[in-house]
Amino acid sequence: MKKESQIGESFGELIAIMARLRGEGGCPWDREQTHESLKSFLLEETYELLEAIERGESGEMEEELGDLLQQIVFHCQIASEVGRFTAEGVLSRLKEKLIRRHPHVFSDKVFADSAAVLRHWVETKAKESQAKKPDPSHSSLGGVPRTMPALARAQKVTERASYFGFDWKAPEPVWRKVEEEWNELKEAVASGSRERMTEEMGDLLFSLVNLSRHLDLQAEETLARSVDRFVKRFNYIESKLREKGKTLAESSLEEMDALWDEAKKAERGN
Repeated sequence: MKKESQIGESFGELIAIMARLRGEGGCPWDREQTHESLKSFLLEETYELLEAIERGESGEMEEELGDLLQQIVFHCQIASEVGRFTAEGVLSRLKEKLIRRHPHVFSDKVFADSAAVLRHWVETKAKESQAKKPDPSHSSLGGVPRTMPALARAQKVTERASYFGFDWKAPEPVWRKVEEEWNELKEAVASGSRERMTEEMGDLLFSLVNLSRHLDLQAEETLARSVDRFVKRFNYIESKLREKGKTLAESSLEEMDALWDEAKKAERGN
């Protein structure tokens, strides 16, 4: 109980610090900020936390979680100053939501497995969203933010559809769908229609994301790793060319390809 009290006190102190930064005699920059102006900082802190998680550095994760929490407290303070909502209200809503969405923990509801728990979560979230904003055209997929990176959003949409049974049961049909979209893209390219190419390329990417999900891979993460590998190999090419006193512009594609293959072999050797 003492530990919980200390956490509560620390959170209260954090709220007070933010109020002082925003108050008279506080920080000019902090006082100028709005919900809109902080959007990019919230996104940046989220990505920095994701990188810390990927590296597995506990101290770094602790720091980045703190930076993300600062953004949340910042928004709470701005809202409280104009009477929209407070940090206490945010916490109260969160507590109620956690209890409501976990009836198997806080009541006598029983679920067969974690998949059933997740399905209940999605269904409950959809009902809550519809109750807040009644809409005859409401979709159970509508809660996936459009501002998410496209690959991550595609995976989340197909994942959510699968909770309601709209999904293939095995990867094989997904493979066939990828091949089908690949052939349709080739036909679109042959047609010369930019609109068709755009549509078919999108369908192919969407199918590949769906395949990633069926293979238990995160499409956003797998592509990010591929980009990192590309950058690393390209840096290798530049480094080797500099050793020869050459620049990229002075080198042939064949020479760069050979160095690319060297970089790949070096990675495998490591």
